[in-house]
Amino acid sequence: MRAEASHRSEQVSQLLFGEMCEELERSKDFVKVRAVYDNYDGWCQFIQLQQTEIGIVDENKLMAGDWVNTVMINDQPANIPFGSSLPFLKDESLTKQYDLKYRGAVIDPATNGASVSLIQKITRTFLNTPYLWGGRSVFGIDCSGFTQLVFKCLNIPLLRDAYQQATQGEEVHSVDEARCGDLAFFDNQAGQITHTGILLDSNTIIHASGKVRIDTLTSEGIINRDNGLRTHNLKIIKRLITNLNND
Repeated sequence: MRAEASHRSEQVSQLLFGEMCEELERSKDFVKVRAVYDNYDGWCQFIQLQQTEIGIVDENKLMAGDWVNTVMINDQPANIPFGSSLPFLKDESLTKQYDLKYRGAVIDPATNGASVSLIQKITRTFLNTPYLWGGRSVFGIDCSGFTQLVFKCLNIPLLRDAYQQATQGEEVHSVDEARCGDLAFFDNQAGQITHTGILLDSNTIIHASGKVRIDTLTSEGIINRDNGLRTHNLKIIKRLITNLNND
């Protein structure tokens, strides 16, 4: 998804395989769409989209669970990343329109109770994934794309950008009160929220900065574990997971 109808325009987000969008307008080879999951707008090549004969379905259902998975589309293989949507596994009308077969693990967010072990497992799937502005997959991801996709696996919808996500949940008033699964947000010199990450415990954060990495969190911000430097200034901590299993 690009900011403008041009290959040279910046990427603002991505639609993963199986995710749905609504068409807003067209411009030659591009179409402006709104993602159903987070209401985010952007321009895509028309050829990258496929019009369906059904209405909008609840896509926060089954998701691809391996790092890379395979979908056979009319007997042609397509590799899709972790977190891709699989609405056709429950909606037979999609398999009637296309010959679809899936090979890979399946995540059902509706049955995933949030637990420390599950959060650690999902987040570590992305370790060392390179940072990509607008990215939302294990092939390349930005900070808010990372938090959004992890929380989608937990059946908790997040908005797309960090400053938008910071409006969700309840405030945690100190680092000492923070716990696994809380979201930490960081601002720039102008006070604008520009970065986010997921706490693994009260002083450990996993976030996308250069790559998905694990660093130390203090009351002042993120301390890079490789060089000991503070890289981000802490603005606020928010809690969206109210019932956390400490298994």
